[in-house]
Amino acid sequence: MADLLSTSLSGMIAFQRALDLTGHNIANANTPGYSRQVAEFSAREGQGSGNGFIGSGTAITTVKRSYDAFVGEQLQVATSSYSRFNILETLAARVDTLLADPQTGLNGSLQSFFNALQDVNNDPASIPAREALLGEAEGLTNRFQAMDRTLQDLGNEVSQRVSQSVRDINGLSSAIAELNDRIVLAEGRAGGQPANDLLDQRDKLVRELSSHISVSTVTQDDGTINIYIGAGQALVNGKFANQLGVSGSEFDPTRLEVVFEDSSGSTAISGSLTGGTLGGLLEFRTRMLDPTRQALGETAQALAGSFNEQHRAGMDLRGALGGDFFTAAAPTVLRSSGNTGTGIVDVSVQDLALMSNTDYILEFDGAAYSLSRADNGAPVPMGGSGSAADPYTADGLSIVISAPAAAGDRFLIRPAADAAASIGVAVADPQSLAIANPVRTLLADTNIGDASIGPARVVDATDPNLLTTSVIQFIDANTYSIDGAGAFAYTSGDPIVINGAEFAIDGIPFAGDTFTLELNAGGTGDNANGQSLVQVQFDSILDGGTVSINENYGQLVAAVGSTTRQVQSSLDAQSVILENVNATYLSKSGVNLDEEAANLVRFQQSYQAAAQVVAVANTLFQSLLAATGR
Repeated sequence: MADLLSTSLSGMIAFQRALDLTGHNIANANTPGYSRQVAEFSAREGQGSGNGFIGSGTAITTVKRSYDAFVGEQLQVATSSYSRFNILETLAARVDTLLADPQTGLNGSLQSFFNALQDVNNDPASIPAREALLGEAEGLTNRFQAMDRTLQDLGNEVSQRVSQSVRDINGLSSAIAELNDRIVLAEGRAGGQPANDLLDQRDKLVRELSSHISVSTVTQDDGTINIYIGAGQALVNGKFANQLGVSGSEFDPTRLEVVFEDSSGSTAISGSLTGGTLGGLLEFRTRMLDPTRQALGETAQALAGSFNEQHRAGMDLRGALGGDFFTAAAPTVLRSSGNTGTGIVDVSVQDLALMSNTDYILEFDGAAYSLSRADNGAPVPMGGSGSAADPYTADGLSIVISAPAAAGDRFLIRPAADAAASIGVAVADPQSLAIANPVRTLLADTNIGDASIGPARVVDATDPNLLTTSVIQFIDANTYSIDGAGAFAYTSGDPIVINGAEFAIDGIPFAGDTFTLELNAGGTGDNANGQSLVQVQFDSILDGGTVSINENYGQLVAAVGSTTRQVQSSLDAQSVILENVNATYLSKSGVNLDEEAANLVRFQQSYQAAAQVVAVANTLFQSLLAATGR
């Protein structure tokens, strides 16, 4: 017959285990990453008798986690995306504030500088006005330098954050690998039963890892998980963990890149890492920080180059031609750490209008040099041969190779990256400001025709005969000579270029009419070149001659602001997604104290009922003893 005592005892033991499990759930209701555990009951095999099978009680076959792997993976992905946009938004907002804020941005300083220049034009001989202009120029260059310094500091901060994130990732991957090993051992000792608490710990670490970097996981037959990052690199393989590291980039040892370290060596993987804090940091650096610093440098370079060119076309209070007003560093060339040759590359700006807001890679294959964009690898055609007499030309740059390179040598060309950091004021003496035009035009009082001559404009300040007097005399209404020589065709309004100066004559001249181009002696009250200097801020000198200095900076502010708003919007959306996924995860895996309280009552009553069966069995046994004892 069935063993009534054994059957009831099996129930008591099972319900006691269920009560223990319920207590465990309640105790861990606030434990991060804990998944509610559920006991699975099954009937013990019945015993056969003449009139059928009689049950022999119950047993807990396993304890399972209330865990949905699909929801867990969604939470992992949502965590990674949220962390990415969170760090992007934090850093992007700082760049946006730097550029757009009136106290830290460039617009105010630019406007103050050109306003001071206009004040000088209103009174060209005023020394106080000239000193004020130099003061505003110092303020403008200081603003450029301060903004670039802030961006460099932000870059250093990104590098420090990258290093810390790599250390955190290494610690997490090692802990996950250790848990893999413990889970295999624990489940082996338990006959294959799941090590639920260890599994929870591992899942929590994986989610924490995904907050640093986007990962993919693959569960193995033995219960371990492998974790892959980037382009498929195995960060965790069973009980073994590979490590990440940081090292200086190919061209700049101060720019930290992430490398994957395994038995075969170190491999740079920054370009393939996405998601999480680390992916967001790397994305911010390439997507916003580098282009912003490049564009700011391009603005400084354009201001210095165009303003200097115009200033050299003017004359100062002492009657001397103007020199450079601003100083700015030439394009920077960095050698690859893998170079074996002694190649020296010198780069200068040839045409601001043709420049692009990017860096370049110059590479030598052993026979020829090739140039490509550093941001997308697109090839850039080059003209010339690379010699000093015939330099390579590409995108407004002049490239001279002055020493031999070895096959495979590479160089990073940064046209404007250091321009904002290096811009300064070259003029110290207010009298050296070249506000006046160095040449002027005159017409003779004896002219008979109605032809008039316009003001001269310097087009080549390096012409050695720029300040030499030249006389134009008309031979007839359609022909003129210069200094008594030649016979040049005349068309009313067409530009005439003599000794680096350009002007136009309009109207109908008579034979013998005379016009003179001469040194603007005593022209201290002239502001012709000063007006041209003011116009520099509006001249289209960038992006193929379609964008001015003001517009270039305005486009930078707009682009950064737009990107920042997009990131903020994405962060808001991802925050909602993460909240919803987390709520779903908790609804499936979280501990509900009301439910557990009900389970306590249910299992307590079941335990008490089983105890009553034991009492009945005891009564029957005592009755049997009493009957047989007679």
